[in-house]
Amino acid sequence: MSKMSRIEMLQSFAESEPDNPFNWYALALEFQDSDPKKASFLFEKLLNEHKSYLPTYYHAAHFFSEQDSIDRAKETYEKGISLAEELNERNTLRELKNSYQNFLFENDLE
Repeated sequence: MSKMSRIEMLQSFAESEPDNPFNWYALALEFQDSDPKKASFLFEKLLNEHKSYLPTYYHAAHFFSEQDSIDRAKETYEKGISLAEELNERNTLRELKNSYQNFLFENDLE
């Protein structure tokens, strides 16, 4: 399956099931390298319209960090950590906290 047909397939899923955050999430991940503006738009859409979709936070925070949107990355990590605590998702919480600590260290924010 070519990259384009995969993106077209994911877009079709997202359009036919707009309330399913996984479709938007998969699309955002797909666009991270090829179209960062589109990925940013999709991560923002997820963070605004699907706030309780926990998988978004790790990847969105990392993406924002890679795009040098340091404040947005920090805010996204912190919201994801709060949500993981609220949902009692221990593994995700540990992953987010570890990644957040690395992010703080790499950006001299501690």
